[in-house]
Amino acid sequence: MYLFDTDIIVSLLRYGSESEVFDRISNIPAHEQYLSAISVSELVYGAWRSQRPQHHMNKIRENILTQIQIAPFDTKAAWVAGKLRAALAKNGTPLDFPDLQIAAIALSQKFTLVTGNTRHFVRIPNLKLENWLDENQ
Repeated sequence: MYLFDTDIIVSLLRYGSESEVFDRISNIPAHEQYLSAISVSELVYGAWRSQRPQHHMNKIRENILTQIQIAPFDTKAAWVAGKLRAALAKNGTPLDFPDLQIAAIALSQKFTLVTGNTRHFVRIPNLKLENWLDENQ
């Protein structure tokens, strides 16, 4: 099961079938594809900050939200996030809270997190990561 980070979805929205990740996602059964509620928030924020907010909101609604399951930030993920946040703070390696929440969802649901931003997530123990935006992968 895969949890797609915001940058993966942005790549799909920006490049469509020309995206580096389009073929890879197309080969994963729909029931194994997830997007976090946190990433939905980040996508909506980006759309509203753009020059064409309604255009981008429509693309999110029509091309993403109808095609992928949403993984919530629930109590189980919140528990993982709190413990993880304390451990990272103790080690002096804090993580931006949205990334922490996304990682906690992935850990709590045993998802593989697919992102192009692995350098932020590599410090999280036991998090399964795949970088689909890295040309060397």
